[in-house]
Amino acid sequence: MIKAMASITNPLLTPYKMTNFNLSHRVVLAPMTRNRSYGNMPQPHAILYYSQRATEGGLLITEATGVSNTAQGYVETPGIWTKEQVEAWKPIVNAVHEKGSVFFCQIWHVGRVSNNGFQPNGEAPLSSTDKEMTPGLAGGDWSPPRKLRADEIPSLIDDFRLAACNAIEAGFDGVEIHGASGYIIEQFLKDQVNDRTDQYGGTLENRCRFALEVVEVVANEIGGDKVGIRLSTFADYMECGDSNPEALGLYMANALNKYNILYLHVIEPRIGQVSGESETTYSTLPMKKAFNGTFISSGGYKRDDGNMAIANDNADLVAFGRLFLANPDLPKRFELDVNLNKYDRDTFYTQDPIVGYTDYPFLEV
Repeated sequence: MIKAMASITNPLLTPYKMTNFNLSHRVVLAPMTRNRSYGNMPQPHAILYYSQRATEGGLLITEATGVSNTAQGYVETPGIWTKEQVEAWKPIVNAVHEKGSVFFCQIWHVGRVSNNGFQPNGEAPLSSTDKEMTPGLAGGDWSPPRKLRADEIPSLIDDFRLAACNAIEAGFDGVEIHGASGYIIEQFLKDQVNDRTDQYGGTLENRCRFALEVVEVVANEIGGDKVGIRLSTFADYMECGDSNPEALGLYMANALNKYNILYLHVIEPRIGQVSGESETTYSTLPMKKAFNGTFISSGGYKRDDGNMAIANDNADLVAFGRLFLANPDLPKRFELDVNLNKYDRDTFYTQDPIVGYTDYPFLEV
């Protein structure tokens, strides 16, 4: 009777079978950059941060994690390209598993969203293009990127493969390929940025080639049942928009089926509105219908519209970012329908190992 009531009043708290993973609820920890991995090395304080948000049968996705020493674009973000980084991730993964959660590592390359100071030997950031971003965009100091030659692209793809292999060695249950938010995969996908004239540019199929080649090598390396990808086809993050986002999203959703990957994680189009408007004519539903695996939706959800997304079959799982950051016991708060802690935006991206990180209070039960 209690289960039946939960399915009616709180679809987010109903079980879901994600292929080999039996989830007890549908509230996912979204990937969120936290800038507390000093020297690109995962830190012991992340053990507490992630384990605080772990529940039996929950799904957590890490903050974006660099695939190589050219992947960085922000201070103190973690990597997974060295053996030392793999070893540093292990106790974090173990702590999450001890709480019974499934844990995926989001693997990432920022591309042109970087500057010379983050690059080895002060070199130019790598990208699909040599187009510069607007100086000062999002408060960043962006250096002119260097357009990758076609013969260099296989090496970059292999960086994703090695990162995925390292993630499995660290104990993660799988990886999420970061194909969203204006970073390198989107720099290939979107026609606002991709001005190439080779096999990686021009047509929709060519612009999607890089993303799909990354998916293919990662799936071949660790198994498609351990692979997800995050897309934001409707967004215009970091001056990375597309003239036909519906066609792009639908093409990718269909093309991904070839690789039998576990999930597709899509940022809702309402979040892509630079003006902050929540209304949009776009919908992710065609992508969900086209994709054969689990569909995760994210983008400013609260309890009620998250429940509605599950009830209306617009998503299989819903990822929460800021609310989960400020409420480490978010599934429990959703179950009891109680007030939530307010998040403090000023401490999202500081380097403090406690404040705004592990000091948000739990419910007193």
